[in-house]
Amino acid sequence: MNPMSVQPRGCKDFLLHQRSTRRDFIRVGSLALGGLTLGDFFRIQSAQAEQKLYDSKENTAKNVIQIVCQGGIAAQEAWNPKPESPLEYRGPFGVQKTSIPGIVLSEKMVQCAKVADRMCVVRSVTGGPPDHGLAMYHMITGRRSSPAIKHPSVGAVINHEFGSRDGLPGFISIPGTGFLGNVGTGYLSPKYGSFGVGGDPAQGNNFQVRDLSLPAGVASSDFTTRRNLRDIVNRKFAEMEADPAPLETMDSFYQQAYDMISSQAVRDAFDLSKEPDALKREYGFGRFLENGHYGQPYGSQAGMRMLLARRLVEAGARFVSLTFGGWDDHVQIRENYEKQMPPLDNALATLIRDLDERGLLDSTLIWVASEFGRTPKINASAGRDHWSRVFSIALAGGGLKQGMFYGDSDATSSEPANSPVPLEDLHATLYHLIGINSDKELMAPGDRPIEIVDGGKVIQELLA
Repeated sequence: MNPMSVQPRGCKDFLLHQRSTRRDFIRVGSLALGGLTLGDFFRIQSAQAEQKLYDSKENTAKNVIQIVCQGGIAAQEAWNPKPESPLEYRGPFGVQKTSIPGIVLSEKMVQCAKVADRMCVVRSVTGGPPDHGLAMYHMITGRRSSPAIKHPSVGAVINHEFGSRDGLPGFISIPGTGFLGNVGTGYLSPKYGSFGVGGDPAQGNNFQVRDLSLPAGVASSDFTTRRNLRDIVNRKFAEMEADPAPLETMDSFYQQAYDMISSQAVRDAFDLSKEPDALKREYGFGRFLENGHYGQPYGSQAGMRMLLARRLVEAGARFVSLTFGGWDDHVQIRENYEKQMPPLDNALATLIRDLDERGLLDSTLIWVASEFGRTPKINASAGRDHWSRVFSIALAGGGLKQGMFYGDSDATSSEPANSPVPLEDLHATLYHLIGINSDKELMAPGDRPIEIVDGGKVIQELLA
């Protein structure tokens, strides 16, 4: 366990619960032998006094589905084609008209064009260095990478501020937790990290979540008895440990596992066999048969991951993050988009319609996250390279305006033409919809109050 990711409990207790009384001074004096001096105590008090605190309260986006497209989707072949630009900029595809006057999508996005009136696409996002690791970190945390500290992902912050709901983890990753590289809980405790489902829903009815059932031969009554014994042992260890934070983290994991195993509703939320076969096929199961990762068809990957995400937020999960595809197309961009874009387009449009029909779209924020964009000009290998000076991010629901295509790039997709949106502004807006003030400071190790987002303003024009 990384010691930088766990907050010392003693310090936190002083910050949150203790006052500067004579009793406190006696306690501080006795703790000095363990490394806490009177100067440390006053420094901690000062940090707490200066910390910017805001109450987090659920807003319109009560659930979030984050769809991570690793590698960086080209806006020119997706959300913001430029049919009037010279051929070397235009790319290999034509356009698909939408019901919104003047708005077109790529010809490979037939289904999303039909639901464009329910989407909110920001076409003038600006990022940082066009490096995969740095850009992913920036997109997923809202902070630029720093060698001095690791920042938490949006999912971890939401889990920290709101916690779990209805027995489900507050932060769930599909298919697993490793696809975001070094982006995790950052300076927050590991207990705010994501629960990885440990398998690919593309398997359909054969998909099973790891550790969601009791081991063979263990009855429910035996499981409850063992849990009670573990609680007793953990309490005794916590009383003896100078720093019980690791035990508390493990205890939270055990509690989460117990809640999930003991709840039929939670087990049902992960059970894709309860969905009609017709709806699974509508999402893409068994369609778009080119093999993707894990040997499963792209249609099954995109569709069943999004269908599972819908089931989870419907059952109470606050933040579900899933990944689909690889979009780092330095060569032969046409071939890759012909394989990957139709299943993404189909599954995303179906997810939007499905949530809307169930009355969940207004309370569920869909966020298609991409590391950066791609270069304005097609390169000599018929692909596009990294480009972060302007790109597009697709959103829907959660209190955003519908049918909103905000900002634009210039004629060659080189620079923002109007209304540039730094990533910090995008994150401030998403956090606002969720009910978190992105200017709030969370306490990092070393008693360092750190803003969730460094700057950034809410884009009022995007709000419904």
